[in-house]
Amino acid sequence: MKTKFLSLLLTFCMMFSAVLLIAGCAQKDGTPASGAPNNDIPATSAPEVISVPEAAPALWEAGSTRNKIVIVSDIHLGIDDRYTETLTNRPFFIEFLQRLQSTTDVRELVINGDFLDDWFLPVYYPSYTDIAQFYKDAIATNQAVFDELNNIIKSGIKVVYIPGNHDMTLAADILQEAVPNIVQAWDAKGLGAYYTGDRNEILIEHGHRYDVFSAPDTVTNAELCGNDDTIFPAGYFYARYGATWVLEGRPKVEKDLPVVTNVPDKSDLDQYGAYMYYAILKGVSERMTPNESLDEKIFDMRIAGFDDAYTYLDFYPAQQADGTITAPVLFKNIQRTWAERQTINKVKLPNSFIEAVSGTVDWEYFFKQARTQYLDNPNENVDVVIFGHTHVPKYCDIGNGKYYINEGTWIDHNTNYPDADRTFAVITTGEKTTPALYSFMEDGSAVDISESVRKDSN
Repeated sequence: MKTKFLSLLLTFCMMFSAVLLIAGCAQKDGTPASGAPNNDIPATSAPEVISVPEAAPALWEAGSTRNKIVIVSDIHLGIDDRYTETLTNRPFFIEFLQRLQSTTDVRELVINGDFLDDWFLPVYYPSYTDIAQFYKDAIATNQAVFDELNNIIKSGIKVVYIPGNHDMTLAADILQEAVPNIVQAWDAKGLGAYYTGDRNEILIEHGHRYDVFSAPDTVTNAELCGNDDTIFPAGYFYARYGATWVLEGRPKVEKDLPVVTNVPDKSDLDQYGAYMYYAILKGVSERMTPNESLDEKIFDMRIAGFDDAYTYLDFYPAQQADGTITAPVLFKNIQRTWAERQTINKVKLPNSFIEAVSGTVDWEYFFKQARTQYLDNPNENVDVVIFGHTHVPKYCDIGNGKYYINEGTWIDHNTNYPDADRTFAVITTGEKTTPALYSFMEDGSAVDISESVRKDSN
């Protein structure tokens, strides 16, 4: 069991790998903050753009039929260039969008979540109450990207947005204002799924719906905050904590964290689940050690149903006086709310907290969920499932014309999969649906990487 937990801890730390290797750390001086999102709107300011001809060359030699669906995810554009995971790659993304406009066999561009990012912020970023303004400012910082999205639509390509965990609070009207003709796929608060293709045989969603740390959580903190608007899951707080550590230069600070000494028996599903949650966070917390003290109220939360300041210990699990394992304030007894969260989040086939918390840090878990929820589900008629979220590009052929694809990410430093940068999926729909994975190269070409990330499974 010790080996299994160590593996889980190491894998969970990969969730923060992009954070850990961000180039060019920001100063600890904060920047004007803003607000939050809602559900639908484009952008405002313009960053640098790679020099590309007015009519940019196509990504590939286009066919005569618009039968290709291009999917990107995990762009992670921030409100400030100091707090973004995609700075070096942003000009390449803009060029990619420009070239896409000339690729005349593309029918749709689908942005599969984590497009904008209100999680990659240090805890010393000024507290804000207006989420809508926050996203408007983020759009302004990345205006050139939004300009190209509008140009893509003008070129005849449909643009679709699906929410991810890092932009789950983006309001539909904010995005719609920035990109008036964008199509948004929402099916629950902070979640969305999109069916497309000639036969609706393609299903696209971000994948955080099945992740304990990233799925919307309006349940666990509802009693504490007195409302059910508390959508942020535990991962939001750990992301803020991790971003702080990186931006401070990754200091090594001794932390006196509570220690759970009594390991519950596996037959005690409630407490064993709580222990697994604790064990994963223990590994993360021992690695990320920002300068802020454990009892300092570093999380000044005035958005998304929260209206208080919290310490790191407020949500760090510990053995309580009655012997149970739980965080004392935030996400108290989180293992007991997973079933209700799944119902609210419209999970088709729910699973146990233990399965979810142990698997959520492993890309294989999301492959399994793709199969369970869609590919092997007799109530679904889906041939291809595309998830994002893990930052790990994957091409899985499970036979009988069925595939699982993860399109990867565009962040600058993808330590989860350093062998390919700026990855995206291309699905050709028709009588036969054909998926492929590509990497956008610095010279503007698109290279098929399907075979290098392929894993066949029957």
